[in-house]
Amino acid sequence: MTATAARTAPGVVDVVALGESMVTFLPSRPGRLADVPSFDRAIGGAESNVACVLAAAGHSARWVSRVGADGFGDHLVAAVGAYGVDTAAVGRDPGRPTGVYFRTAGDRATDAHEVAYYRAGSAASAMTAENLDMDAVRAGRVLHLSGITAALSADCLRLMRELTAPRPGRPPVSFDVNFRPGLWRAAGGPGILLDLARRADIVFVGTDEAREAWGVTGGPEAIRALLPEPGVLVVKEGARGATAFERTPTDGAAPGRPTASGPFRATVPQPGPPAGAAPSAEGPGPAAGPRPGLAAGAAPAPSAHPATPSPPAGAEPATCSVPATCFVPALVVDVAAAVGAGDAFAAGFLSATLRGLPVRDRLRHGHLMAAAVLTVPGDLAAPPARDHADRLAALDDSAWGRLRLGPGWTDAAARGDEEVRTP
Repeated sequence: MTATAARTAPGVVDVVALGESMVTFLPSRPGRLADVPSFDRAIGGAESNVACVLAAAGHSARWVSRVGADGFGDHLVAAVGAYGVDTAAVGRDPGRPTGVYFRTAGDRATDAHEVAYYRAGSAASAMTAENLDMDAVRAGRVLHLSGITAALSADCLRLMRELTAPRPGRPPVSFDVNFRPGLWRAAGGPGILLDLARRADIVFVGTDEAREAWGVTGGPEAIRALLPEPGVLVVKEGARGATAFERTPTDGAAPGRPTASGPFRATVPQPGPPAGAAPSAEGPGPAAGPRPGLAAGAAPAPSAHPATPSPPAGAEPATCSVPATCFVPALVVDVAAAVGAGDAFAAGFLSATLRGLPVRDRLRHGHLMAAAVLTVPGDLAAPPARDHADRLAALDDSAWGRLRLGPGWTDAAARGDEEVRTP
C-alpha cells in the first residue's frame, strides 16, 4: 500500500483511545456529598478525555469501549461524539450498566475530596478481545491506553496484555500509568502496571505515582532507570514541570530488555492499518481539521541512558540534551480544578508527537493543554487554537517563564486581546 493510500484507508485515524468512560455528576456547590442538593451531568474517563482533546485540536480520534444499553450509555456516546470523536466501535451491553460517579467540588489531591464510584460490574469492565472490534482498535497511528483499564477486571487485564504484547504490526502504544490504588482490590497492581509500561512505546507517569506504586523516590532519572524500555518516557512533577527521556532509533533497547515494537520514532509512522490487519469496517474516521468547541516497590535497575539532571525547583529555562533528555517547567496557572489535567497533558504531547515536533515543544504543548483544563471546573476544556498554542510553545525560555494563564485564556486569540496575563 502506498503512503497516499494508507492515509486515506478506511478506518485509519491518528489516535485510538480504549478505556471506560463514565457519566460524571458535578456538585452545584461546594460541600460534602451528603450536603450537596443537586448535581450537573458531565462525562469523564481518562482515555476518552484524551480522544476528545485530540479531536478538538484537529486530529482524527476514535474512542473504543463498551457502555450499557441505557440512557447513560446513550449520553456518553453522544457527548463524546460531539467533540468529533469516532464512536462507531463503542459496543452496547444489554446486561451491564454504564458506569457513573459523583464527586465533590474540591481538588482531588485534598483529604476533604470525595468521589463515589458506581462502576463495579459495568459494561466496560467486561471488555475482551472477543467483544470489541479489534480491527478498529488497531487501526490508528497511536493506540492510547491507561492503567485504569487493567484494574477494572481480569477480562480487562487480559485485554491490556493482548494489546501491549510485542508482535509485528502492533501500533505504537501510548500508556498513562494512572495508578489508582482504590481500584486495585487484589495485590499486585503496581507490578502489573510496571509490566505494561515496559511493553509500551510512550509512557506517562507522575513522580507521585512512581513513589506510591513502586517506591521510587529519586526523581525522573530514577524512574527512567526503572523503565529503560519505552522509547519515550514522560515524567510529570506536578507544578514543577515535566521531563521527557527519548531514545533515538540508533540507541537500541537496554541490554536484556527489548522494547515491545522496536525503538519509538519521534515522528509516528505514516497513517495506515497495522500490517496484516484489515481496515475497520465502520468506514473512515472523522476527517482531520478544526473540531467543534467542547459542548510495592521494585528496585531500580541500572540506567542505560545517561541523563542530565533536572534544574533546581523554581528554575525557568528548559534543559534539553542529547541523548534526548528534556525538562520543561510547568506554566503558572490560576487553577479552578485539577481534574483532567493529566489526560490533557498526554493529549497535548501526543498531538505534538503526531506533528513531528521536537521534544521540548511536545512537552510545552502538553503543559498548554493541561493549562486549558486547569482553568475550568470539569474534566474537559476547549483547547487553544493550534496557531495560538504554536505561538506560545515557540516563546523563549524567559517569556515562557513569565506566562500566567487564567480562565478564558484559550479564547484570547479570538478576541484579539493579549492572550495571557503576566504577573
